[in-house]
Amino acid sequence: MTTPCSSTLPVLVAGGGIGGVAAALSLARLGYAVKVLEQSPELGEIGAGIQLGPNAFAAFDALGIGELARSRAVYTDEMVMHDALDERLVGRIPTDAGFRQRFGNPYAVIHRADIHRSLLEGAQAHGNIETLTATRITRVEQNGDTVTVYDQHGVAHVGQALIGADGVKSVVRQQHVGDAARVSGHVVYRAVVEKADFPQDLRWNAASIWVGPNYHLVHYPLRGGEQYNVVVTFHSREAEEWGVREGSREEVQSYFQDCCPRARQLIDLPKSWKRWATADREPIGQWTFGRTTLLGDAAHPTLQYIAQGACMALEDAVTLGQALKHCQHDWPATLQLYERSRIARTARVVLSAREMGRIFHAKGVERLVRNDLWKGRQPGRFYDAMEWLYGWTAETCLAKD
Repeated sequence: MTTPCSSTLPVLVAGGGIGGVAAALSLARLGYAVKVLEQSPELGEIGAGIQLGPNAFAAFDALGIGELARSRAVYTDEMVMHDALDERLVGRIPTDAGFRQRFGNPYAVIHRADIHRSLLEGAQAHGNIETLTATRITRVEQNGDTVTVYDQHGVAHVGQALIGADGVKSVVRQQHVGDAARVSGHVVYRAVVEKADFPQDLRWNAASIWVGPNYHLVHYPLRGGEQYNVVVTFHSREAEEWGVREGSREEVQSYFQDCCPRARQLIDLPKSWKRWATADREPIGQWTFGRTTLLGDAAHPTLQYIAQGACMALEDAVTLGQALKHCQHDWPATLQLYERSRIARTARVVLSAREMGRIFHAKGVERLVRNDLWKGRQPGRFYDAMEWLYGWTAETCLAKD
């Protein structure tokens, strides 16, 4: 039976984003040497704010950075949904003391860079993590108890296992699975706005969404309320290709002509936008191949509609560490247990996000049904519906035999 000390080889982690650094931290806490291979010139996160459910905080605690991450988050009073056509309140979910008591952790919002920084600081505190930037992997080979990754320069990196956390366009997944992305046709514009420029009548301490026909708008505070995250999503008229580029104010404004003035002012605020053409992939029943496995967006890329992409990557990293301990560091057994523990849950997230996108963007009679859906619903009923998602813990994350 192997132990962390029985091999002098590191564990290779492809990708230095949230999932990759979380995996490195999880492994370092168990005594492994880790080598992170990141294709960007430096470690960091692009994007803006994201939402954190209680399951994310359970993962932070299991990774030993709970207090650090909490210190950088903004804790909301509620999640609130309005109809973007007539300003009608559709639903309100308190995230107060009752919510925290039910799930054992809060609901919060945070800048992606602050999550990444917290994970990175935690990883650096453990040492024994080597990071190579500007290193793009091109292929993977396996030979018994070792995995060899080749980068764009032809350099070979040898490890005792490989965690493919290389994102939505994963090279590791392409080699082992080779499936096509499912381009949604939905375009997301993201920006961060300074508090002084943000409308006074929308400075709510809430994760707020305005839902309309084939579009929606989201806003919430960041960094102690000194900034606000603004996200708008719409169904594109164009044939989209999966990717990120600079956005156009004229384009985004053209999709919101029927939006109520109160919500529409959000799209006039940013000085610059980043534009994401979104995609996910069909859930797969296998993402472990020998001593190679997938993690985060490489394993289960999802649309953003239930705000769980980063949360799932954090859960993955924790589950990998728990599986290593349970299997006494036997890598093949560990990776099989890790996969078995994550497949159904992450597939449910992918499929639920697609359906939530349909609900958000309902039009005609479907819009009327949506607006009636949560009328008069008490908080406890919302919490019951969220239990499967927010009730995750490190102690119960492994699949039962």
